[in-house]
Amino acid sequence: MAERDPRNRTGRSPLLRGLAAAVLAAGMLVASTAPGYGTGTTAPAPGPQFTPLTAAVMTKPAPFDATDGKTHLSYELLTTNALSSTTPVRLDRVDVRDARTKRVIGSLSGQALADAANPVGDPLPGADGYTPAPPGPTPTVIPGSQQWIVWLDLTLDRGQRVPEALEHRLSGAVLTPGGPSAFEETVQVTPTSRTAPLNLDPPVRPGTWYSSESCCGNTHHRRGLGPINGRFYVPQRFAIDWYRVGEQGQTWEGDPAQLSSYLSYRQPVVASAGGRVVEVQDGIPDNTPPVTPPVPPIDETVGNHVTLEVAPGRYLLYAHLKPGSLKVREGDHVEPGRVLGLIGNSGNSTTPHLHFQVMTTPEFFPTDSPPFTFRKFRVLGHVVPRLWDDNLGLQPTGVLPITPSPYDGPHRARYPLDREVLKF
Repeated sequence: MAERDPRNRTGRSPLLRGLAAAVLAAGMLVASTAPGYGTGTTAPAPGPQFTPLTAAVMTKPAPFDATDGKTHLSYELLTTNALSSTTPVRLDRVDVRDARTKRVIGSLSGQALADAANPVGDPLPGADGYTPAPPGPTPTVIPGSQQWIVWLDLTLDRGQRVPEALEHRLSGAVLTPGGPSAFEETVQVTPTSRTAPLNLDPPVRPGTWYSSESCCGNTHHRRGLGPINGRFYVPQRFAIDWYRVGEQGQTWEGDPAQLSSYLSYRQPVVASAGGRVVEVQDGIPDNTPPVTPPVPPIDETVGNHVTLEVAPGRYLLYAHLKPGSLKVREGDHVEPGRVLGLIGNSGNSTTPHLHFQVMTTPEFFPTDSPPFTFRKFRVLGHVVPRLWDDNLGLQPTGVLPITPSPYDGPHRARYPLDREVLKF
C-alpha cells in the first residue's frame, strides 16, 4: 500500500478538498459581500468567482439586414439560477456589449425584459397565436434551481459595425431572507458569425405574398423552443409562413372550410437556389381547414416536404406540401426556379401555406435555423393585428387588414419582417 502523504492528514486529495471548499462557499454564497457579489458597490474582482446565474448562448449570433434598414442579431440566452430551490434571483437588466470595446449595443430591463424572458417549460403567453400576449410580470424573478430563456433581438443602425464577439452583463439581486443582495456578472462571451446569410431567389412564383411569423417578435417560429434528443433547439428561428394574397387583400374566398377556397392552395413552390434534393416526404393527407389538427408525430410535423442542400451545412426546407404534388426525388439536382411541388395543408398546418426556412441539417428535428435574405422584392404594406395561420380561416372574411408600412418600396438582399405584405 502506498504511504499516505503526511501533508494530507484528512485522507482526501487536494482536488477533493478544493471541491468541498467550493461547495461550502456556494452554500454561503447568498450572504457574501465579497467583490462581485453583495452590495454591488464594489467592482467585480478579476479571476474566478461564484455567480448566481449561469448562461449559454444557443446559436452563434448571425447578423442579417432586414426591411427596416437595420442589421439584426437574433438569438437566445439560456439562463439558470444556480442557487438552491429556496433562493430566487431577481434579474434587473441584461446588457449585450461588444466584448472588445465594452460598448453596450443592446439592453433589456423592466417590462421589455419581462416580455422577453420565460421559464423553458412555460412558453410566453400569446405564443399560440390566438390571443395577444399580456405584459410579462415585473420584476423578472427566476426561482432557485430553475432555467429560463431570454430572447434577444438586437438591432444596429445602418453602417454600424457588427462586433466580432459579444458578452452579456447580467445585473440584479439574490433575494435572501435578510434582504436583496445585489450582483453583477459577465457571462457567455461568444463570437458572432462571419458567414454571410444565403441570398436567395423567391421560394414561390411571382405575385403578392404575406410573410407570416417571420422574425423577430413573439411568434411560435421565433420563440419555439424544442427539447429534442436531450438538448434544446430553436429550429424555426427565421422560418416564414407564406400566404398568397389577392388583389383585394384576400387570402381566401368562399367557404373557409374548403381547401380550394384558399389562394395559397396548389400554388407552385420553386427552388430558391440551385442544389441537390436530399429529402422528400410524400403521402401525408391534407388537413381540413380551419380547425387546428391534432399535433402529429414528430416525423410528420412539417408534412409533405422537400429539402435541398444548396451549400455546405445549408439546406432549404419547403413544408406542408400537397400530397402527390412533389415533382422531385432524392438525389435530383435542381436549378433555381425549378418547381418542387404545390402548396398544401399537410403536417402541423391548419390552413394552406408554405413553411420555408434555411436549416443546418437535412432534417427538421433537430436543426438550427440561420437567417437568410431575398435578392429583391417590394414591400406593399403590413398587417398590424396578429393574424396567424391557425386562425386565418376563422376570421370574418379572408381579407387581410393591410395598411401602409414605413418600409414600403423596393428592397434588395433583405429579410422580410413579420406580417409584411410584399411582391416578388
